[in-house]
Amino acid sequence: MRALVTGGTGRLGSAIVERLEREGWSVVAASRSDGDLSTADGARALVRSAAERLGGLDLLVNAAADGFSPRPLEEVEEADWDTALGATAKGSFFVTQAAAPLLRESGGVVVMIEDVAAYQPWPSFAPHCAAKAAQAMLTRIFALALAPDVRVCGIAPGPVAVEPAHTERRAAETLLRRVGSPADVADAVIYLAGADFVTGTTLVVDGGLLLRSTKTPLP
Repeated sequence: MRALVTGGTGRLGSAIVERLEREGWSVVAASRSDGDLSTADGARALVRSAAERLGGLDLLVNAAADGFSPRPLEEVEEADWDTALGATAKGSFFVTQAAAPLLRESGGVVVMIEDVAAYQPWPSFAPHCAAKAAQAMLTRIFALALAPDVRVCGIAPGPVAVEPAHTERRAAETLLRRVGSPADVADAVIYLAGADFVTGTTLVVDGGLLLRSTKTPLP
């Protein structure tokens, strides 16, 4: 079992890599130093390199993202959009495009690490929300385009990588009255990797945040 995890050295990515390895997967944990995923050439080169190292590909986890920083709408600049859309949307598209022939051959799986921000408008994070919404749409587009050979699913984490100072506030926003952890996202990846009759949908891992919200939170 062979997996490529983009953003594999971040908080979520590293938890996913660790869990996959514990389950017996051979994993390439890609970091920024392995290529610029905001470019098609960088994305394609990463997939080629990973496939050579692994001898093929059975699972792609698109966990790379950038541009998660609060900024008032009036202060958002073009560079903020380029950063947010780069690895998150463009990277997910071109990495998946490049990996598709390998995954068709193996009957593999793609998992997009989305965000509840794809489904809630956060004015202070406009480029991030838009980039994640684009990525969530790619989950469905690729599921249609690559079926029946390749399954494509998403995971939308909520408060799973919360700074200690914000734990109490973020816990109060969920139905379960607690925050999660990157391990919760890793568990979801393992489930989707083996869920042979699941494709084209997103598993929300947020402790009930989206359900509990009676008005849009403003992070």
